[in-house]
Amino acid sequence: QVRLVESGGGLVQPGGSLRLSCAASESLGSINVMGWYRQAPGKQRELVATITRAGDTNYANSVKGRFTISRDNAENTVYLRMNSLKPEDTAVYYCRSMGSSGLYWGQGTQVTVSS
Repeated sequence: QVRLVESGGGLVQPGGSLRLSCAASESLGSINVMGWYRQAPGKQRELVATITRAGDTNYANSVKGRFTISRDNAENTVYLRMNSLKPEDTAVYYCRSMGSSGLYWGQGTQVTVSS
């Protein structure tokens, strides 16, 4: 079982930045795809960004050019750098891993973009 722990959420003004972290309990080398998802109140959970073991990335159209996903294999951690934040980015952000041991989710971290 893979344990994922997110951190870095908080309250930020529109136009501001945050960096989310997702620490995994096992080596990222054993995980095929790591991803960030988000769920706003009253809405379905949606994909934000993914990164494969090879380093290939994919982004939702709504965040392209503003968000960057990256990974630090030595720290078993995946990051989501979020710039130019908008009120519509407000949501609980979840980390997800998918690999040979299965699919796992973190507990989520709240991001609120408001003035």
